[in-house]
Amino acid sequence: MNRSVRLTTQLLLSRSFCSAKRVSHRRNLASRIIPLGNPSISLLPVLDHWVQEGNDVNYNELRSIVKGLRGRFRYNQALEVSEWMRNKGLCPFSPGDQAVQLDLIGRVRGLNFAESYFQDLGDKDQTEKHYGALLKCYVREGLLDESLSLMHKMKEMGYASALNYNNIMSLYMHTDQPEKVPDVFAQMKVDGVVPDKFSYRICLSSYGTRSDIANMEKLLEEMERQSHIYKEWNTYAMVAAFYIKAGEKEKALINLKNCEGKAGSDAVAYNHLISHYSSLGNKNAMMRVWKLQKDKCKKQINRDYINMMGSLLKLGDHEEMERLVEEWESSRNIYDFRVPNILLIGYSRKGMIEKAETMLRSMVDKGKTPTPNSWNIIASGYVAKQEMEKAFQCMKEAVAVRAQNEGWRPKPDIISSVLSWITDNKDMDEVEEFVNSLKTVTSMNRDMYLSLIKVYVRCGKEVDGILESMKAGDIVLDEEVKNILGSKEQ
Repeated sequence: MNRSVRLTTQLLLSRSFCSAKRVSHRRNLASRIIPLGNPSISLLPVLDHWVQEGNDVNYNELRSIVKGLRGRFRYNQALEVSEWMRNKGLCPFSPGDQAVQLDLIGRVRGLNFAESYFQDLGDKDQTEKHYGALLKCYVREGLLDESLSLMHKMKEMGYASALNYNNIMSLYMHTDQPEKVPDVFAQMKVDGVVPDKFSYRICLSSYGTRSDIANMEKLLEEMERQSHIYKEWNTYAMVAAFYIKAGEKEKALINLKNCEGKAGSDAVAYNHLISHYSSLGNKNAMMRVWKLQKDKCKKQINRDYINMMGSLLKLGDHEEMERLVEEWESSRNIYDFRVPNILLIGYSRKGMIEKAETMLRSMVDKGKTPTPNSWNIIASGYVAKQEMEKAFQCMKEAVAVRAQNEGWRPKPDIISSVLSWITDNKDMDEVEEFVNSLKTVTSMNRDMYLSLIKVYVRCGKEVDGILESMKAGDIVLDEEVKNILGSKEQ
């Protein structure tokens, strides 16, 4: 088992382009755990082996590991580490650790288990942190009545904090009740709770969402007067987005300038700036910020290229997109087809679908395996031009590389168009083969059954088996199907 864990770790590290030297010198527990990003991998053997080797169990390191896993959305593994800490008894387990565990249980196992955990603590051990974690579980589930009831109890117990008010405001935003947020914001002041940067941001968002620009501006001015609030770039980026939506270009530009002044070396900030300038149609500003991002940030990762490509797509600037793809290909980043796919979409929208296919096939010739969506983009373009033979071939290519993205599902309208065409233009074997291949990426639906029925009727083959399958799948035999069957009997 331990040898298997070591080999798995080494494999995953190599996939992350870590050196072999780094793999073989994992001197701390975090360096063994963090690379194991596959959620199906249990961390318990790694933790147990660490102890068996005679290593010390460091409380602060374990807490840091749990925090790191949560930050990477690896909640199941974070819960494993948290429960291992508690069950082994090798280090302290504070009320704060319990609150984190309660939150993780709610995420991984569900609300009922989180509530049971909370109740099992007993009244005397239920601290403000535990109540806050339970409130977060209710908010995450969108349970308004339960959240408000618990918040009322927490206020009576003296547990009202900015974090808890923020959770209630977030709940109203997520349940499409932004008009109720300012009342909560005002109430927290009445209750003597000082709003923090998140409080202001949520309330600003509530005004912007409702296009209440006047109150948004007043609140922004109030926030800027608060010496204890650090003014972050993302607040100004959010406000700029609302100004853009409202058509107030000049005010948007002022806030984008403020955003840029706070960006520092945060690549995400520059991505927001580029996207907003794209929405304003300002290519010069986009290119200036892109250059600034390169100067300020160590490296541009695929996320940055995807953002820039998407922004150029808004402007329809294919020449700049072509140059950017060339730059990306020379960057030595992991080959992520989401980058060139954006250029394929641009070509397709302009009716340049042959150029898109030529580009994609050139990448295949270089040994790259596209994602299904790459071929789907080309197929969509051919369907738009009614070049159905080419669309059919591209859809077959898409299904053939489904392993590159197991979550991919073909667009129903494209599949419907292709199925309709092959039913009239291909023989029964080809139709059956294509439908069977589609079953590997989507469930059998009416269009797929209809295609088989049509070709079976055309070829004089019995359709009883298909009709039974439709019945079992609760797919109604509508008038179109009945008419097809009627034509068979004539």
